[in-house]
Order: sequence, then C-alpha cells, then structure tokens
Amino acid sequence: MASSSSFLLLAVLLALVSWQATASDPSPLQDFCVADMNSPVRVNGFVCKNPMEVNADNFFKAAALDKPRVTNKVGSNVTLINVMQIAGLNTLGISIARIDYAPLGQNPPHTHPRATEILTVLEGTLYVGFVTSNQPAPNRNKFLSKVLNKGDVFVFPAGLIHFQFNPNPHKPAVAIAALSSQNPGAITIANAVFGSDPQISDDVLAKAFQVEKNTIDWLQPVI
Repeated sequence: MASSSSFLLLAVLLALVSWQATASDPSPLQDFCVADMNSPVRVNGFVCKNPMEVNADNFFKAAALDKPRVTNKVGSNVTLINVMQIAGLNTLGISIARIDYAPLGQNPPHTHPRATEILTVLEGTLYVGFVTSNQPAPNRNKFLSKVLNKGDVFVFPAGLIHFQFNPNPHKPAVAIAALSSQNPGAITIANAVFGSDPQISDDVLAKAFQVEKNTIDWLQPVI
C-alpha cells in the first residue's frame, strides 16, 4: 500500500514537472510552421501553411525599426513585431519590439503573460524595474530596479510587472526588446484595472486599493 502511494505521488510530481516544462510556446517539430492566417481551423497558435507555398516573404517585414516613432500620452511607443506581422514566427517562440520614449516618457507598469523580455538600450538613459510575485517573505513583492545607459541590457522575468522610464527631461530614448514568445501579450496595469470594459465595480476597487469610492470614480473615466 505504501509502495502504491509512493508511486502515485511520484507520478503526480512528474506530471507537474512535465506541465511546467511545456508551459510556454510549443517547440517546433519541423524546420518551420508558417502561420496560415486564412485557415478556419482554430488551434493554440496557428495552423501551418503548406510548405510548398512558403517563400522568403513569410519570414520578412520591412518594419523600419531604425526610424523614430511618435509617442503616446504617457510618452512612449511600442512597435511590436510578432507572429501577426511575420507569419514565419509561428512556433518559433520569439518576437521583437522597438520602444521609443519621449523626454520623461514611460512604458508604464505592465506584464507579458507569455514571455520573458530582454531589453537593450540603444539611445539615452532608462530607469527600469520589476516587482516579484506574492511569494513568502522576505521576497514578497520585492522591487528590483536599475538605471540603464546606452548599450546596457536588462531582463524582465515572464509574467512579472515591470516598467521603463526616461528620466531625461530634454532627450528621448530608444530600446530594442526581444521576447520569448511569438505572441507575448501585454497587460497594462492601469488600463486593465481602471479602464476595463465593462468597468470593475468601484466597490471592489475601493476595497482593493483602500481608497474612497469617489477616487475610483474619478480614475475610471480618465484611464
């Protein structure tokens, strides 16, 4: 009986380890699997295009990532190149982004639910950081930050809230980021919490943030 219980426990542990090992973009089982965007079949990712119909353009995009972008109201612009722009990225588990920052601009706190990010500063200076998860003390919600200069590299672990801020009031900054998913996703914290559709109840948010309901009511239309 004890032996049977031990075997069952081992089987459960192996299953958990195997699940964790595959909890990311699926590995390719052939040289490539160019996404067939016109297929009616729905899978986790995209169905493969007929290899006989694949050409070099399926792996190419004239993205002009060397050109500056106009920034948004928080002072940043993210130009993401993922599987939706290059169909050949399907199953390859990678994407890239150019990020432009206006003086004092920021890429506000956000998370990528499906990817780790590695960021390289091309121009200017960035103040960056991320916050750990709700793990046991003393590492619960630990804030790790760094000032980056041109040529510096920083890693944001998958799923953790992170940001970048340009502290220079006079000069813009530029960075390139690689992400470990063909479709990393992005959840901007302020937009998700205060700008959801339909809105989250102000009773819920007031309790969560320990503020008055009128503060929430003021924030929701703004975001």
